[in-house]
Amino acid sequence: MRKSLIGLAVLAVLTSGNAVAAPSIEDKIEILQQEIEALKDQIAKADTGNKAKGIQSFTENTTIGGYGELHYNNFMGDIPAGSASRNKDEVDFHRFVLFVGHRFNDWISFKSELELEHSNTENGGAVELEQAYLDFNFSQKVNAKAGIFLMPIGFLNETHEPPTFYGVERNNIETRIIPSTWWEAGVSLYGEVAPGWKYQTGLTSNLSAEHFDKFSTKGVREARRNVSEAPAENVAFHARLDYSGLPGLTVGGSLVTGNTGQDNSALNGADARLTLWDLHARYNVDRLDLRALYAQGHLGDAAKINSAFGYDEVASRFYGWYAEAAYHVWKSGDNDLAPFVRYEKWDTQANLPGNAVRNAQSNNNVWTVGANYWPHQQVVLKADFQKFDKPDGDNGDKRLNLGLGYMF
Repeated sequence: MRKSLIGLAVLAVLTSGNAVAAPSIEDKIEILQQEIEALKDQIAKADTGNKAKGIQSFTENTTIGGYGELHYNNFMGDIPAGSASRNKDEVDFHRFVLFVGHRFNDWISFKSELELEHSNTENGGAVELEQAYLDFNFSQKVNAKAGIFLMPIGFLNETHEPPTFYGVERNNIETRIIPSTWWEAGVSLYGEVAPGWKYQTGLTSNLSAEHFDKFSTKGVREARRNVSEAPAENVAFHARLDYSGLPGLTVGGSLVTGNTGQDNSALNGADARLTLWDLHARYNVDRLDLRALYAQGHLGDAAKINSAFGYDEVASRFYGWYAEAAYHVWKSGDNDLAPFVRYEKWDTQANLPGNAVRNAQSNNNVWTVGANYWPHQQVVLKADFQKFDKPDGDNGDKRLNLGLGYMF
């Protein structure tokens, strides 16, 4: 464009009539220089305006957020004989997460989360890409997302920012039975099919049976591959349906199923299909907040999985459930104080094949009593005390937890 405008200016000067006294070469050069400078000013102003519009568009359409949580754990009580000794007092900045989202237009957006666990990568911590997906908003009834996203199962897997749940640590059922935080790569459809009825359904990558180690204490959690050069021979199907048409009430269920064998030759064609489902309900009206969840998993050919990979603890069925009640005793401005109580029960080895051995720590139950205090709805301070029916690994059967968290 700049070259064209300058060319026109040169042509205008050179072809101007000379019926009147013709300007000198010096005059023509001076006129040309003036017109070039004027054109430069116009182009510079146009460039500045475009840059300003670009910056304004970026700031208006890009969102930055995140969350984090710091925990203090004091383990006490009975520890089984022969257990490894450990420090009973532990402090950990468990999670530091940054969210970046961008809206390209009125129906396409991008959402992502990058997480740093345990402050660094030297002492068991990790830097992980938890979400990175494109979101396509077609209508209220049908939308789609594609990329890396959290599996739509249970309460906490999709919504686990510290101010949104009670207690310092996430509950055991949505950690040991439902392996939060669990993300896969794939595509999912979602929307509201009728007033109050919301759904999600789609296909994703899946867990890997080769990594079902620590099954007796962690369930299928260790089999997550986190979309890091993960095997993709087998996919998983997911579906979720929730009803929230009555004030304060949410009830629903979710399902994930798929073969976890990933065509591993060691399994020799075994059907390592995992089917994991849950039923959940929440009633939150005025100061009262009640929540309950039941989750159960079924794993095909558990005996062949044990034989193929040298395990002796993989189960064919596992389950867990919890019930929780909280009451907001004090609300004043941004201040909110809510004591709570929760009971949990789980068994990661509910049914065992003949070549598996029961681990005494595979089934347990725990009472948790504590309180959340929000000085702001996005900032929370937490304290709770837990009593396990059996010692929880090397951690004893009692635990005092203190924590703080935030989201923005």
